[in-house]
Amino acid sequence: MDMDKRIHLELRNRTPSDVKELVLDNCRSNEGKIEGLTDEFEELEFLSTINVGLTSVANLPKLNKLKKLELSDNRISGGLEVLAEKCPNLTHLNLSGNKIKDLSTIEPLKKLENLKSLDLFNCEVTNLNDYRENVFKLLPQLTYLDGYDRDDKEAPDSDAEGYVEGLDDDDEDEDEEEYDEDAQVVEDEEDEEEEEEGEEEDVSGEEEVRGWAGPGAHLLESPLLALLCLNQSH
Repeated sequence: MDMDKRIHLELRNRTPSDVKELVLDNCRSNEGKIEGLTDEFEELEFLSTINVGLTSVANLPKLNKLKKLELSDNRISGGLEVLAEKCPNLTHLNLSGNKIKDLSTIEPLKKLENLKSLDLFNCEVTNLNDYRENVFKLLPQLTYLDGYDRDDKEAPDSDAEGYVEGLDDDDEDEDEEEYDEDAQVVEDEEDEEEEEEGEEEDVSGEEEVRGWAGPGAHLLESPLLALLCLNQSH
């Protein structure tokens, strides 16, 4: 699916300004560029474009409120100065699995003063000597690089994935509520069906007794009369 069509589907009858989270993973970009995303998404805080074939972020619109940007598993090799210009308040940036080969490519990220976490897993730049030490020198505002701080302490989940997990938890709560409501409706319907079946069995049983035409059937209709007749015979 093309990226612009995917964006249209993700809107779900909302306006762009209502969207805070947008996930476009695994769709197709046109000629390796971002398309369909405009500056009307002014409230957007989280954008994920994992594995969409991007070679450039040049078409990224102005997104002042964007905090977290997922660009992993694409073919980006440069042009990161656009991020500082279009997304000045980024705190988390994931560039894992791209074609970033040297430190000069990420140097423009110095202008992202609020950048706290950067991921470059599976990029050639990670093979350089003293890679971690040099990145922290180049980008002193960073707290975490590839999930670890300067002292090789792992980032807590709240820093690494907190924003996304918070959104997911809300979605899961809503889904669970909807599931519980649906399950209750089904259970109520099943109870009603069982009650109706029980009533039908009782009625059919009564009809069978009333409809019996065997010997002494008339006695069943009037037990008192049968008892009187028995006493008189004695």
